[in-house]
Amino acid sequence: MSKGLIAVLAVVGIIVVFVGGFFLWGTGVYDSAVKAQEGVNNEFADVQAAYQRRADLVPNLVATVKAAAENEKGILTQVTQARAGIVGAKTPEDLELAGRKINTAINLAFEAYPQIRSTENFQELQSQLEGTENRINVARQRYNASVAQYNTYVRGYFKKSALNFFGDGEDFSPRKGFEASAGSEKAPEVKF
Repeated sequence: MSKGLIAVLAVVGIIVVFVGGFFLWGTGVYDSAVKAQEGVNNEFADVQAAYQRRADLVPNLVATVKAAAENEKGILTQVTQARAGIVGAKTPEDLELAGRKINTAINLAFEAYPQIRSTENFQELQSQLEGTENRINVARQRYNASVAQYNTYVRGYFKKSALNFFGDGEDFSPRKGFEASAGSEKAPEVKF
């Protein structure tokens, strides 16, 4: 073989290795950007799922607590009215009648609702609300961390150049961190 042919083959070999390495590196960059982008999309979906959980859970919890409190209010009203009958009793018969009313009201109350639990229900509601808001906060934080990781990756000079070369660089434009739409950052107001 002549020295010229060896030199040409060496240059061609270097070019092939360089171009092949560039394409191998570039496709790796592209695939990693796609993976990071899908991670961002997944984290945002988790934020939306946490919002949906809150929207589904809170009204049902509030309705349950309201119903239990209303039931207990009726029981306590009956018992209080029966007790008032004792105070207004003028004869032993009135007193006996008022005593029977109290016993009847208490028995009915305990048959209908064996334990007064509205305080526990309110505490459970408060715990569920706190847990739900914590889940939303964690989902937002994970989303923002994923966005930061993605943006750091796609904004690097060489990686950005590779993404523009191997695909539409606009597909990998930097993302914004979590920004709630107007009003959605406010938790539902719980009213009793």
